[in-house]
Amino acid sequence: MDRLLLIFLFGIFFIFFSCSPKVREQVKEEKPVEIDTQVVDKGPRPTPCTMFSDLVDGEDIRGEFVIYHNFLKTKEWDEAYEYWTHAFHKAPGSNGRVKYHFDDGIKIFKHYYDLEKDSIKRLKWIDSINWVYDKRIECFGDEAYVLGRKAFDFYYYFSNDISEDTIFNLFAKAIDIKKEKVDYFVINPFSKMLYDRFRKGKIDTLKTKYYANLILNAIEYGSANCKGTECQAWNMIRDYAPNLLDNFEGIEDFYPCEYYTNKYIDIFNENKDSCDIVNLVYRKLQWGKCDLNSPQYAEVVKEHNTTCYIAPPAPGPLRQAYNFYNDGKYRDAVKSFEIFINKTDDKEKKAKYLFLISKIYYRDLRNFPLARKYALKAAKMKSNWGEPYLLIGKLYASSGPICGPGRGWDSQIVTWPAIDKFKYAKKIDPSVYKEANKLIKAYQKFMPSIEDIFQRTHKVGETFKVGCWINETTKIRAAKK
Repeated sequence: MDRLLLIFLFGIFFIFFSCSPKVREQVKEEKPVEIDTQVVDKGPRPTPCTMFSDLVDGEDIRGEFVIYHNFLKTKEWDEAYEYWTHAFHKAPGSNGRVKYHFDDGIKIFKHYYDLEKDSIKRLKWIDSINWVYDKRIECFGDEAYVLGRKAFDFYYYFSNDISEDTIFNLFAKAIDIKKEKVDYFVINPFSKMLYDRFRKGKIDTLKTKYYANLILNAIEYGSANCKGTECQAWNMIRDYAPNLLDNFEGIEDFYPCEYYTNKYIDIFNENKDSCDIVNLVYRKLQWGKCDLNSPQYAEVVKEHNTTCYIAPPAPGPLRQAYNFYNDGKYRDAVKSFEIFINKTDDKEKKAKYLFLISKIYYRDLRNFPLARKYALKAAKMKSNWGEPYLLIGKLYASSGPICGPGRGWDSQIVTWPAIDKFKYAKKIDPSVYKEANKLIKAYQKFMPSIEDIFQRTHKVGETFKVGCWINETTKIRAAKK
């Protein structure tokens, strides 16, 4: 497994592992690359940078490459730094073929960065790393790959010292150049940055839409064309980035019809006996502005209009609300449901339609805070009702990609407040007991491991506040195997 892939796989589990000595040590102990110093003498010049063959003392410089690399293997950093500096400056083009000396230089500079306590002096080592990456582009090209590598490093190692704008723009440039062929290690961190920046209002909808669709195309292309161990990385990417980008479904005209077709027709085919799913898929296709007269949607339309047909209510705000809802006009539907809720004195109906608004914000508009708000409003209208709390638990459990990388600590801790809600739901409402237990069992295995809890100097049973949009105090629990 190549070095970058190994780093990436660790990065998926520890999105902020710049604070994790254990992970850094694992990266440092990776198996070194084989040294290849054979001089290339034939064919067109492979690099504009100075090579061994350009130098009178080229053989000596080749020897220094071997010497510094041996010191690096034994972690004799000062000696490695001295020989690397001299050899690199003399022959950055090496033999015109190998590029491991760029990675080694970055590794050396990271070591000194980690040791440096002075924040100003730490920037010197980042500048050196930046220079090595730029030199690699000058000597060997492949700009998009190198910019992606640089952004990856900056994101996982140096985000406290480098601006978010700088890192984002590096990732974006790499994607702009390679489009759907962008390198796998760019996808997850860039997806997280894209989502976060959009939510903070730092990037407009049009630009977000452009990059989100590019990312999905890249995942499809990369997964279909990957080879060997690289496919492991694409498998992890498919588990994270698409789930995070699903949250943009709530923006009208964000994704094309093809997106909804590819995602939801399979769900329909697997759940034709569920009217809840049939109607969901029907609405999603409408939301994506798909032509429902097309033969490929005929079965969905038929099931929606026959088996799953629901007679409309009497004319008025409620009927208007359902019309909007069935036509995929979710925001208009919410407004009309609220008009009905404000006019009726029937608490049972208030509860029912407040809960339906909560579901719209959860499944259709993908606004989790508002989904929780309306679920709690619904719960107040009807005592001992567990379903709103089950939904809130699902909201929390679905927040792994939003609150973290989809794997690892920040994504796993959302299961604690989620399970709290599932337990509370079955406590107050025996009718949801079976479903609550099923959800608890499903999510218990996704809690942090006892080792991870201990490593972070916490203990099981300790009070802990989960942040992100959840902001709830809970109890630490370890995963059950």
